[in-house]
Amino acid sequence: MILLLDVGNTRLKWRLQAEAPGIGGTTFQEGNLGHGELGRLTELLAAHPEIQRLIGSNVAGPAVGAEIARLAGAQRITAEWLRPSAAQCGVRNHYLRPETLGADRWAALIGARARHTGPALVVTAGTATTLDLLDGDGNFRGGAILPGVELMRQALAGNTAQLPLADGSYSETPRNTADAIHSGILHAQAGAVERMFRQIADQPAALCLLGGGAADAFSSLLQIPLRRAENLVLDGLGLIAHSGPHSNPHSGRSS
Repeated sequence: MILLLDVGNTRLKWRLQAEAPGIGGTTFQEGNLGHGELGRLTELLAAHPEIQRLIGSNVAGPAVGAEIARLAGAQRITAEWLRPSAAQCGVRNHYLRPETLGADRWAALIGARARHTGPALVVTAGTATTLDLLDGDGNFRGGAILPGVELMRQALAGNTAQLPLADGSYSETPRNTADAIHSGILHAQAGAVERMFRQIADQPAALCLLGGGAADAFSSLLQIPLRRAENLVLDGLGLIAHSGPHSNPHSGRSS
């Protein structure tokens, strides 16, 4: 069995899957933890002695990665961290320096390619919102990153004298400040997605794959072909686990 980890900026998503090919093989269990709950990984690993590998993407920084590696090591498992490459699992990475692409974005692109073989805009709306273009031949052409919904909200409140950190509602014509802030943020998110989608809009079967915890906030505003697609990072990691050489070939439970 393999434990897959998507270590994000605010939380960790995990999935237990069988060592079988496909988008994740057979998924037995999945869930998520806040960064303050990493100790619970010990319970998860101890409860499943059949886990032989831990494969993850980590954008939360070296300290979080080191703590996860320590917890796994206590169970005689070596943490394997994904490093983006020039090509993997049918996706080719056209970043100027492929290894500098975020590991979560790379895994999500691989997961997206398995779900949709046509041109796609892969959008993950979390702490940051990422928008990545994948053509019909599996080429990652590039992408954009912008602050997520909550970061935009915090930035306005923290860097202006008279704009509050207040909850508002969406309106086409906001008539109070809280609604104006909230509506402006959602227009910014949806507008960025639609502008990026224009680059593939005229291609057959072009589709936006949208996921992430903040996706519900603006998905209804999007006027493009759209499919909700959660946990693409875990899907991609599951495929990578069976693709041959990976970031750390010396893995598994030590004897």
